[in-house]
Amino acid sequence: MRALKGFGSFQPGTNFAAWIFRILRNTFLTLRSGPKMAPHLSVDEEGEENLLPAAAGTPESILLTASTQQQIQAALERLPVIYREVILLCDVEEMKYRDIAEMLNVPIGTVMSRLARARRSLRGMLAEERLRI
Repeated sequence: MRALKGFGSFQPGTNFAAWIFRILRNTFLTLRSGPKMAPHLSVDEEGEENLLPAAAGTPESILLTASTQQQIQAALERLPVIYREVILLCDVEEMKYRDIAEMLNVPIGTVMSRLARARRSLRGMLAEERLRI
């Protein structure tokens, strides 16, 4: 809705994806820091049963895969927002460093250092989790 209201500020010839992601990011940060945080809704859970193919493998392998995914999701949620957004944009959305830097309005070096710190932190959290098991 905010993108539609602010469409007049979009400059033709610029990166539309970066423009729309910046609106999404700013909306997220505003909602997250506001007095009434929006409830957490998982995109992954909605309609998941209709989208996934029949599971293949043993029950043990399925359980281990689900457990690993839960550990990764929990570790991602524990990351500070500045690191989480960079790792999600780069590793999940497969955006280029240049596009991420433009979208976040930071130098490309900052994107690279945040990404390195985020990955190192995730590895550490996942290693701690494995030690507990």
